[in-house]
This record gives sequence, structure tokens and C-alpha cells, in this order.
Amino acid sequence: MRVILCFALMLFATVGAFALDTNDPYAWLEDVHGAKPLEWVAAQNKIALAKLKADPRYDADYKSVLAVLDAPDRIAYAALDHGYAYNFWQDARNPKGVWRRTGIADYQTKTPHWDVLLDLDALARTEKENWVWKGAEVSPGEGRALVMLSRGGGDAVVVREFDLKSRAWVAGGFSMAEAKTDITWLDDDTVLFATAKDGATSSGYGRIVRQWTRGTPIARAATLYEGRTDDVGTSPVVFHTRQGTVALAMRSVSFFQTEYFRLENGQARKLPLPLSADVKGAQAGRLIFTLRAAWRAPDGHVLPAGALAAMALDGGAVRQLYAPGPRAGIESVAVGRDAVFAAVTENVVGHVEQFRWGDVDGDAWTSQRLALPEGGSADIAATDDYGPDALFSQQGYLDPPALFAYDDDRDAPPRRIKALPPRFDASAMVTEQFEATSKDGTKVPYFVTRPKVLHGPAPTILYGYGGFEVSLTPSYSANAGRLWVGKGGIYVVANIRGGGEFGPAWHEAAEKLHRQRAFDDFAAVADDLITRKLTTPKQLGIMGGSNGGLLVSTVMTQIPEKLGAVVCQVPLIDMLAYTHIGAGASWIGEYGDPANPKERAAILAYSPYQNVKPDVKYPPVFFVTATSDDRVTPVHARKMAAKMEAQGHDVLFYENTDGGHAAAADHAQAAEMWALSYVYLAQKLGLQG
Repeated sequence: MRVILCFALMLFATVGAFALDTNDPYAWLEDVHGAKPLEWVAAQNKIALAKLKADPRYDADYKSVLAVLDAPDRIAYAALDHGYAYNFWQDARNPKGVWRRTGIADYQTKTPHWDVLLDLDALARTEKENWVWKGAEVSPGEGRALVMLSRGGGDAVVVREFDLKSRAWVAGGFSMAEAKTDITWLDDDTVLFATAKDGATSSGYGRIVRQWTRGTPIARAATLYEGRTDDVGTSPVVFHTRQGTVALAMRSVSFFQTEYFRLENGQARKLPLPLSADVKGAQAGRLIFTLRAAWRAPDGHVLPAGALAAMALDGGAVRQLYAPGPRAGIESVAVGRDAVFAAVTENVVGHVEQFRWGDVDGDAWTSQRLALPEGGSADIAATDDYGPDALFSQQGYLDPPALFAYDDDRDAPPRRIKALPPRFDASAMVTEQFEATSKDGTKVPYFVTRPKVLHGPAPTILYGYGGFEVSLTPSYSANAGRLWVGKGGIYVVANIRGGGEFGPAWHEAAEKLHRQRAFDDFAAVADDLITRKLTTPKQLGIMGGSNGGLLVSTVMTQIPEKLGAVVCQVPLIDMLAYTHIGAGASWIGEYGDPANPKERAAILAYSPYQNVKPDVKYPPVFFVTATSDDRVTPVHARKMAAKMEAQGHDVLFYENTDGGHAAAADHAQAAEMWALSYVYLAQKLGLQG
């Protein structure tokens, strides 16, 4: 089973100097690690840190965030494997972190007895490397693990084989030099891998799936499947089930279109799945998958977009397990040894459905809604490929996360085993859900968390994402509670199109030529907040990261008069050049291709870098990025900040060296990023305290 750190966007990138537009006066900043650009970064950082850290609120906010991140009473979320609970833990003593495990029964106690497998801080000191944890996968026989490490937090990783008994690296074991790599166990002595060093796609992903047997040189690894250079990428996927091992090659034709090939006896056989299928696992001799588009299966069954389904591995019968309604969506799916679980939202409020094969007549799926607390978000925290156990989480904007355990006692509801203590006093706060009407009449939901008693309009943060079918479901934020709402501010999360809150159709409504709808939705929420007199333009700040950084920088250029400040984190911004920056080519399925005249016109109409003007008064903006981000890269934020500064706008820029696309590699860096962001918004929007 794989234990990895996941992100909203796909991994892997190629970083370097690449001036697409020779007339761009800021193209020199595209040399990510060049001496001159880094001098500019250092000068900008000095200015930003001086202005923000001089604010007496910064130190208090930093300590507040860091105390929460390092708190010993956090929930130690775990991956379940072979009856063990595996956890990666960072705190003040171990800022880089330790990888550890305990038995599942012991994990469910108040004070588990953790067995430390690997101390990353000690390893970094010994090897004099800035290692950042990127995950591990335990072998089917439990004896060893493939460990992924990154220098500085980027997506490129070093792979090493680790012996779980001796707590040592395996001499002559499976290891791979730093690269953008997918690797997984086929059995204890065989791995499947795809690496960008071995014929990369134009997006920087691995293109060739190979099989490597222990004791043989990697150069002799057999080719099982080879994708095309213009694909997003190809990677191996292995599911270990009671019925045997299922190995697949996954060819990503685009970000949202995939072909699957069954790997058997050194051959690759294409499976009769549509390009819209998203395979989640295997169980009972069947592949479990969701659909992004409606599909008529080979056996005649018609399944709607957004459905969860199962197909026999021989390509035979297809059965629908679940189909969400028009204001619902499947947020996540996890396949355990005995059951399939789906986290579902209805009007952005979640629950979990369970599906089992053959419980009644041996030839059908049965379903059951699990008895978890109502309201907020419900999600699947972990399942075990080798046992009956599963973990689920539940939380809300004012409700701290709680963890629930479930095993083979199907008549008993999931048991609450852990809960995060409250990080702020929510008794004087309230969360409400409203709807705004977008430009085309679409109703767009959003959540407002605020003090129960308001004395007029208040400083407000509006947060959004709106892309890649990623949903913003209710989540507990100690930062928002302690640093903003607890001081009298309002925190808002918008569920705009482009996300997955209402299934694939909600996402597709803002794809490519229709991207403007996401920006219109966000602007409509801003208008609605002002109309409701919750805030005013000068008190309204917007914040978003990655695709959300594109969102807020675009909205900044389109409705500057309605905004008081912007925090733009690890963003995409130069959308005419994005396909040549980092992993940008892989996102053509989301944004469209600037090389296509029709799509280029649509992109040019909103691309922030091309639409920012010197004669327009924009709200003050704070850009946050990271040198080690080899996915989006710091190029977008650098060029936009430099251009806006030259045009005379109010700009601050901060670039962390570590952290990759998260812009923070440890708790101290995360505390710094969030303290800087909240202090900036407090300064610009007039929040007191």
C-alpha cells in the first residue's frame, strides 16, 4: 500500500530558463536558480519581511500557528497496512519528522506506543542533505519499504529501499537517483517504475513503465508499456487483493483522460474503460472506478457522469454502485480488503457510503450509509488492503476533526477514537451557508464563519480555488479561528465552478473556454457579501494558492474596485506561457492550449500577467512562492510582482527557498508563511487585535 503526500495538482516538472516571449522585459526572472534573479528575490524578501515582521502582531501570530502545528495533542493520522498504523510526525523536536508505526489496536488507544522506523532529522544531519519526506510504500511481505525523499521539498525524489527490521538502507536494494519518479511494489522482489530520466513527456512525467527484478541492474528492467511524448505521463499502479495482485499501466492522455492497461506476463492489455474513468482500486476480481462522463458499458449498462462503478477484470459485467444527484458529488473513494467506501457531499455537506460485494445473494453490491456525525465534512482517512480496518474523519468550520475506527463488526457503527482539542473558542462564532447568483444565473454556495455579534461590516477574507475538480468542503482551520475570526473578522469559503462540489459537471462548467465562469462566481460571492453588509470593498480581502492564486490574481484585475487586499500564493499567472513553465503542459485539459487560436483568445481575455495595467488602481497584493516549487515554479509570481511594481502598484513579494509547491517544508516555515499572510491582510483590511 502506498503512503504518500498528495496535492491538488499533479506532480513533476522541468525547471529552467525558457523565455517564451523575447519581448517580455521580465523574462530574465524565469531562470529559477540564476544568480541575478535570486538577488532580486533576496531584495524583495528583505523588504517584505521588514514590513510584516515589524508588526507586533507577527510574532504573536507566528507563535500561535507554530504552537498549534507542533502541539503534542494533534491527531496522528495514519495509513493502515498489514495490521499496522504508519504515521509521519513532525514537531519542535523533530522538525523534519520521524516515520513510525504501531499496531492498529494500539493506535486506537489514547497513548500509542510508537516504534520509530526512520528519523529524517538524523538522516539529514548525517548526510548533510536538506531532506523532505515524500512518502513510503511498504512491500507486500511487510519486510521492506520504498522511501521517497526530496531535496528541499520539490517534486523530484530520491528513492531508496529500507529494511523495516534492521532499520537500515538495503545494500544493493532498489534505489533511484533524483528524478520525477513513480515506483511501486509488484511483489517483494519486483518493482514497477516510470521515471522522467527515462524518456519524459513534454509535461516532465515518466513515459515508460518498466519492471525491475531484485539483483539485476536497472538498465535491464523490462519495458511493459510506453506512452507518447505528448501525453501528460504514464505510471504504474498495483493493487494487492485477496484474489491476487492487479497491475496496471495508467496512461494519462490528458489531465482528465486516462487509458488503463492490465499488465500480465510481461504484456500490456488495454482495458475496455472510457477515457473518463478514474480507477480507485480493485476488489473481488473487479476494478472500482468513477466516471467523469456518462458511459454505455460494453455489457449495455448506461452509467451517468459522476457515478461509482465496478467492472470485472476480464472486461465483463459492469455494475453501478452509486450515482450522486444534481447537487451532490463523490469527494473520494477508498478500497479496502473487504469494502469500498465513498465520501459523498450533498450541498457541500458530507457523509460516507459503504459498499460490499456478495453480502446478499453473492452476485450484487450492497450499500450502507455509515453512522458518522451529521454536518460538516466526512472523509475516508485510511483503509487496509490486508485487513478489515478503516478510519474516517469528520470536521466542520467550528468543529475540530475527530477520527473514527471501523472493522469487521458491521453491525457496530464507527467508533470515535481520537479528537483534536479545540484550538479557539467557537462559542461566540457561527457558520452559515449562503448562495450568490453568478453572472449567468447559476447559484453558487459559500460558507461564512463569523462572530455571532457583528457591529457593522467587518474585515473579511474570501478564499477560493475553483479548479481541477477539487472541492472546498467544511474544514477546521485553527489559523482562521485564532488569527482572524477570533479577532472580529469574517472568513468565507466559496464553492465556485471549476471545483468538484457537485460532481464533474460543476468542474467542466469552468474548463478551458469557460474559465471565466469561475472568476464570475468568485466575484458574485464578493458582491453578495457586500450586499449583505457583512463587509465593504475596502475591508474585503481575497486569498488563494496554486490554481487559487490564478483565481485571485485574475479577479484582482477584473474587479479591483471591490477589493481591499490580495494574498496570492504559489500561483499560476502568465497563462499565455504556462504550458512552458514547470508542469504546465499537463494542465492543458484544464485551461486550454495557448497554441490553439480559439483557446488562446479565451486565455488572453483573463490572463492576469497580460491584463494588469499601469493606469488602473489595484488593491495591494502580497505574492508568496517558493524557489523549490518545481511544479508551478516561482516564475509566475516573480514576473507579476516585478511587472506590477514597475507599474507603480502596491506590491510585496516573498519567496521561501524550501517547501516545493506547499511553500513550506516544516512547521516553522508554514507558521512563517501563514503569519505573514494574515498580518498582511490585517494591515490592509483594518483588523484590530
